[in-house]
Amino acid sequence: MKIGVFDSGLGGLTVVQAMTQIIKGAKIFYIADTQHAPYGEKTQEQILQYAFNITEYFLNTYEIDALIIACNTATSAAVKALRETYPELIIIGTEPGIKPAMEQTKTGKVGVLATPATLQGDKYQQLANSLAMQKDVTLFEQACPGLVEQIEQGKIDHPQTQEMLEAWLHPMRENDVDTVVLGCTHYPLVADMIEKIMQRELNLIHTGEAIAKRLLVLGEEKGHKNEGELTLAIYSTDSIATHLVSGIIGKEVEVEAIVL
Repeated sequence: MKIGVFDSGLGGLTVVQAMTQIIKGAKIFYIADTQHAPYGEKTQEQILQYAFNITEYFLNTYEIDALIIACNTATSAAVKALRETYPELIIIGTEPGIKPAMEQTKTGKVGVLATPATLQGDKYQQLANSLAMQKDVTLFEQACPGLVEQIEQGKIDHPQTQEMLEAWLHPMRENDVDTVVLGCTHYPLVADMIEKIMQRELNLIHTGEAIAKRLLVLGEEKGHKNEGELTLAIYSTDSIATHLVSGIIGKEVEVEAIVL
């Protein structure tokens, strides 16, 4: 199975890392579209265009069998159109894990950290509204403009990053939030700092493992045998913090520059 995965930068590698624990006998091609990062502050039309350009590149260059949109913002903007255009392709998007968060919370208070574009998107709004009708849970939604850039620049343990998170998380801490949805694939990279600021035992919900398991099910339905070697190739459309790439994946990996 040939799998194309993309995000605006490093964040989607948290999904790839989860995939490497579950998927075997496959080739993963990852594109960090750093030239256009961050997606969370682009228009829906721009993000849609980036998603189609990358998908066409994957299909023309690698003849992929599956596409993973390892970005909540790009999923919201493009997953519907991509599925309509490429019905033969396995396409899996990334959504904030509000449902598991609602199931796991003990206090009934759930925090959602996401990019401005994700929180404003129809997909998120519909999901949040439908789940809120099913269960009596209070959502504390917080847009995090600038956090993706901090992570992309390697400022994960930086005082400025801590200051930003402290301001966003303060209302959640004061209101007894016990479960936080990491609604962007970059945010697991600052999970330790989030736990430290919240000063309590916390459920942190991110979706990498769920995506990997879903891919395995859909792949096996199409005849994928989950055995043998897994290979990974990583590309970026502009500069990227290569030391962080290796840190996320857990081994030394090369990053090749490409032009789309």
